[in-house]
Amino acid sequence: MKAVRFPEPKSLELIDIPAPTQVAPDEVLVNVHQVGICGTDYSGYLGRMPFFSYPRIWGHELGVEVVKCGANVSDLQPGDRCSVEPYMNNVNSFASQRNRGNCCNDLEVIGVHRDGGMCEQIVLPARKLHKGNQLQFDQLALVETLAIGYHAVERGNPTQDQTVVIVGAGPIGLAVLEFVKLRGCRCIMIDIQEERLKFCRDVLGVEHTILAANDGSDIQSLQDLTNGNLAQVVVDATGNNHSMAHALEFVSFTGTLVYVGISSQEVTFAHPLMHRREMTLMGSRNAMPGDFDKIIQLIADGKIDTKPWITHRTTIDSIIEDFPKLLDPAAKVLKAMVKIQ
Repeated sequence: MKAVRFPEPKSLELIDIPAPTQVAPDEVLVNVHQVGICGTDYSGYLGRMPFFSYPRIWGHELGVEVVKCGANVSDLQPGDRCSVEPYMNNVNSFASQRNRGNCCNDLEVIGVHRDGGMCEQIVLPARKLHKGNQLQFDQLALVETLAIGYHAVERGNPTQDQTVVIVGAGPIGLAVLEFVKLRGCRCIMIDIQEERLKFCRDVLGVEHTILAANDGSDIQSLQDLTNGNLAQVVVDATGNNHSMAHALEFVSFTGTLVYVGISSQEVTFAHPLMHRREMTLMGSRNAMPGDFDKIIQLIADGKIDTKPWITHRTTIDSIIEDFPKLLDPAAKVLKAMVKIQ
């Protein structure tokens, strides 16, 4: 069967591999229909993702169809459409035993630590499939991106009367925005690209945006919008260590800063700023199983519109040629989908 892998950084190849034949009692064989491309994949291709190993069949944002179920699987059947929770945790680990399998000590993400879904078929643990027969396969492939944002908002836990600043208007930042809006919070987007901010205003209905700056004018703009109080919750979705350090400047007294982006560089800041305001500093990694089910239902209920999200489409046969084009900022990619079959 066809598969696409990174043999090494900055290299991409279409290969033929044996189709899976064995399904353990707690596993499911699925046909992969749609695969979303995310920043992790781009970083893996460029050799900038700290958790990536090579060679690697990539792809972890999946919309799949059940083909065959193991003997112990009773809640799924052939033909079911599913989103995939790609975080393979050790159920006996310290974190998993505390219902935090998203940050399990031994966590492996398909498409990153082990081979993923950029192929025609894959065998997965049944517990990692989330049924959504009412959704299209590309919508199901989008759920994982949205779940990252959902979990970050759950971590920060803003209330309706609070102002939330989201730093970074890329896919993860926009996923955060979806759930900040659903909570009824006031939201302010910050980004280095005016074009992204215009998209937030014109397409997503964000009232206030701020262009990031090195001269402190972005801090002043936020003070002007908040009567000098800044934001009770700030979510940095950039994965840029300089932005992550600067994000502390946006946090109010008693406020919370959530890092959902990941950087391989050190993040440094002057401690008195954090200490004086008694900030809460949080990391947000991956998502929880229940997040997938909630998002599938929100999409089915029409509370999340997926139409603006998917801006580019390609196929498994064309991805070798198209992938470098998708990396080009001029392509204005929000989310690219790869049709497998």
